[in-house]
Amino acid sequence: MFKRFRRLRSNENIRALVRENTLNINDLIYPLFVVDGKNIKKEISSMPDVFQMSLDEILKECEELVLLGIKAIILFGVLEDDKKDSCGSDALSDDGLIARSLRKIKAKFPNLIIITDLCFCEYTDHGHCGIINPKTTSVDNDLTLEISAKQALIHAKNGADMIAPSGMMDGIVYTLRKTLDENGYENLPIMAYSTKFASAYYGPFREVAKSTPSYGDRKTYQMDFANAKEALCESLEDEKQGADILMVKPALAYLDVVKELSQNSKLPICVYNVSGEYALLKAGQKAGVVDYEKMIFETMLAFKRAGAKLIITYHAKEIAKILSQK
Repeated sequence: MFKRFRRLRSNENIRALVRENTLNINDLIYPLFVVDGKNIKKEISSMPDVFQMSLDEILKECEELVLLGIKAIILFGVLEDDKKDSCGSDALSDDGLIARSLRKIKAKFPNLIIITDLCFCEYTDHGHCGIINPKTTSVDNDLTLEISAKQALIHAKNGADMIAPSGMMDGIVYTLRKTLDENGYENLPIMAYSTKFASAYYGPFREVAKSTPSYGDRKTYQMDFANAKEALCESLEDEKQGADILMVKPALAYLDVVKELSQNSKLPICVYNVSGEYALLKAGQKAGVVDYEKMIFETMLAFKRAGAKLIITYHAKEIAKILSQK
């Protein structure tokens, strides 16, 4: 006697009834990149259909996202080089790019969830994620915590719905939670970039965000991609410090980490389907060597199957359009 597994695969309706994981538009978070100026919508050569946009164009994009049913964005600021400095001052100002963008977007789209990327690499002239210690030429962890707390308050005061610190500083979640709570923002959630690897998959992002380090790399603060146990420790530590959502970044090459984390934490898990993953699929589509739409959905379901609840993805608009036709 043997088990006939094919009984539950005999037609699409039966397969749908027993399907363990599904993809929903509510799972999706769409990244947006805002620049100073007007009437700017510059496509990124390595990331087709992804743009740097001035705020007027961002508002048009948000309108389209709302009509598609996408409920959340993650917002990145992209500065010109002449506005950057050693400590990322623009990110610490109520007149800075992100602060101004938050006010405008929230005024027009009050129900759109705006998650802000909290970091300094897009705002510093050296391209690293915090203040540089001149003796070591590496990021000074504790000084960066101090300015990160200031940046968090700027985001909170100007309308952020959630803050996502991406710099991988030790103690960042504790620092932000304490600062937010003490200033009346105890209900503002933190999405921790709790397991962020030093990855080659970020390459195209550095073109769109203009955040390539001017020297060295980020291996002293982002994680060694060979380490799974350390990845789990990083995320569980962020949970202890007060994170509301845990993230694994990149996603596709790290599904073992997502699965392990899902089995050790009850918090919602987000994955960042990063620029390199997106660019590879787009290249396959352009070359005509893959069934692009099917591969998108197979990839997204792999994230869900591994244990992710939320997915940050540049495919979000395409997925929303496909889902609306089903």
